[in-house]
Amino acid sequence: MQENQFITYQKFTVKDEVEEFSKFLEENNIEFEFEDNSISFDPTFANNDFGKIYFIKLKKADFEKVDKIQNEISINLSENIDKDHYLNDFTDDELIEVIVKSEEWSKLNFSLAQKILKQRGKEITSDQLKELKRQRIEELAKPEQSQKAWIIAGYIFSVLGGFIGIFIGKHLFSHKKTLPNGETVFAHTKSERNHGNRIFILGIICFISWTLVRIISIE
Repeated sequence: MQENQFITYQKFTVKDEVEEFSKFLEENNIEFEFEDNSISFDPTFANNDFGKIYFIKLKKADFEKVDKIQNEISINLSENIDKDHYLNDFTDDELIEVIVKSEEWSKLNFSLAQKILKQRGKEITSDQLKELKRQRIEELAKPEQSQKAWIIAGYIFSVLGGFIGIFIGKHLFSHKKTLPNGETVFAHTKSERNHGNRIFILGIICFISWTLVRIISIE
């Protein structure tokens, strides 16, 4: 990965939130890229957030810096949160889960969960936080669940000469996911990636072959 390459830091589904976060990055002189992957057509005609997906991308070197700034802001904000905040109704285990799966929660909820646990006499130390983060990174780095069904479908579509097989193959051998620390890893196992590569090549060969057959039959 190139040092200056921008990779996904956070995904948003609400435009106001991504605009607020973009402003935060600009105020702190953090370079970023904005990507709108929203569905352009809303079949519900409701003008809501259906199909809205926005990505903020940062350089890997800035991940830790942005995390630190956000955590400091969230800690200050958590001091003024009302006692009727919904996290106060969470059990200790649920609060720990918020901390462990911090990438699924806002920085404010992450800080507030720590504060509530501390108030309950179950403070999570900085060393424990580092260990929980390390374990979470290891968990997220594991390949996704078995892609057996997609592999079978890929071979079938490739033999039939369809573009779908080619796309499935490319996805299997090239798809990567970004971890909370900015590292990128392959989403599938080596064996599945090898299948993806074969499906991709087979799809191209079959597509060309079927195309030639059609041309010859027409003549």
